[in-house]
Amino acid sequence: MYQSKLQSEAADRLFEAILSLQSTEECYRFFEDLCTVTELRALSQRMEVAALLREGETYTAIAEKTGASTATISRVNRCLSYGADGYETVLRRLCPHKKE
Repeated sequence: MYQSKLQSEAADRLFEAILSLQSTEECYRFFEDLCTVTELRALSQRMEVAALLREGETYTAIAEKTGASTATISRVNRCLSYGADGYETVLRRLCPHKKE
């Protein structure tokens, strides 16, 4: 089993709650209650950045398309390269035909 530095009973409950969601609408409702608009936009932006990096887009193109800073793009790229493979797992499932 994967051991995260963030692992706790509270985090387990949060992730179990997320896994219980059954539709995009339920996700919108839950995350609108859970996160601020700014937090949700930042999370969405990071996912978009990860997808574009995986497609081989340049930092400049990604910044133009998403409005993300180069620091955010770099941070996401570092996670794609050296992280826990979370982005890669999700992106592989959502876009299995697209690879770096």
